[in-house]
Amino acid sequence: MKQLIETIVKPLVDYPEEVQVDKDEQDNKVTYKLSVHAEDMGKVIGKQGRVAKAIRTIVYSAAGSHHGKRVFVDIID
Repeated sequence: MKQLIETIVKPLVDYPEEVQVDKDEQDNKVTYKLSVHAEDMGKVIGKQGRVAKAIRTIVYSAAGSHHGKRVFVDIID
C-alpha cells in the first residue's frame, strides 16, 4: 500500500524525493501518514481537497478488507 501511495503522489509534486509514507498499525486500523515538501502540499490536497479525496478513494479500494482493519490516509504538514 505504501508503494501505491508513493506511485500516485510522486508524479504530482515538484520534490518527489521528499515524499514519505509512514505506516501506523493498530488493533483495528492502519493509518498511512503522507508527508511532502511544504511547497507541494497544495498539489497533493488540490482544489477543495479533490486530489486528496481521489488518493484516499484509490487506497481504500485497493485495501479492500485489509484483514478486517480499516485503512486511513492522513496528509501531514
